[in-house]
Amino acid sequence: MKFLEPDRPPRRSNYRKVAALSSLGLMLPASIAVGLFMGYFLDKLLGTDPWLLIIFTLLGVASGFLSLFRGLKKLGLDKDDEL
Repeated sequence: MKFLEPDRPPRRSNYRKVAALSSLGLMLPASIAVGLFMGYFLDKLLGTDPWLLIIFTLLGVASGFLSLFRGLKKLGLDKDDEL
């Protein structure tokens, strides 16, 4: 049976953090794109050019930043001393 060295963290936790951080990089653009497309579709459907596009794009930006901050807080990377 192989024991882990006390000063070396397990490798799997590092891979999980890298995977979680890489998904955070896609959260912001994906949220903006969803808001943009929803606003565009609703503008064409309801004939309210450009108002719903602007509103839903801003909502997508806000949602993306909120998701980004929540993800960073979940990973514990919101503190400067850990970087």
